[in-house]
Amino acid sequence: MSAREQILQRLKHRRGHTLAMPECDYSVLDRGKASQAERLQQFEQTLESVHGEVHRVHRNDWLERLAEVLQARRARNLLIPGVHPIGQAVRDARQPGLPELLYYDRPVENWQRELFTEVDASLTSTRGGIAETGSLILWPTTDEPRLMSLVPPVHIAVLEAAELYGTFLEALRAQGWAKGMPTNALLISGPSKTADIEQTLAYGVHGPKELIVLVLED
Repeated sequence: MSAREQILQRLKHRRGHTLAMPECDYSVLDRGKASQAERLQQFEQTLESVHGEVHRVHRNDWLERLAEVLQARRARNLLIPGVHPIGQAVRDARQPGLPELLYYDRPVENWQRELFTEVDASLTSTRGGIAETGSLILWPTTDEPRLMSLVPPVHIAVLEAAELYGTFLEALRAQGWAKGMPTNALLISGPSKTADIEQTLAYGVHGPKELIVLVLED
């Protein structure tokens, strides 16, 4: 049934001011189940096509790779979560080569200038990824506010390979989004970009100039 026919059918079922809604059919969005290797390859290709960077690392080696990434960019500091396990891992490991560690432990009003001008890089967890669009799923918390992924010039995200889904619909279903969502959910597909200036796509204008994803594999 075409979209036009669906609209006409709904209009025919109008009862007073109530419109009878047909059942939702998401079958058109189903892509079939891809293997983890296929999802990883698609995610990497899609994200890198929009200037993102993907590092596939063993979960035991990710801190070493993190230090290498930051050293290559001469980052003076790294903003990390104070409570989340990835922040604790960075703090406890004392990995050689890591810069000064910063924490989002106060209201933004008290250190807004420092956050916007002095923080070189941030590290956040993710709730998963979407292979089809090369997107990261973030559910901000008080420990990892959304500004951590929207302000520092370099945003580094840690993604579990097992939490990479083929499509957005697959992620919604697997994670049970219908049962409850945060007040703010983020889908990040590459570094900051805009086409406001003469309709020419430019990267790193209003937010992070770089998005680096560390995919943890077993």
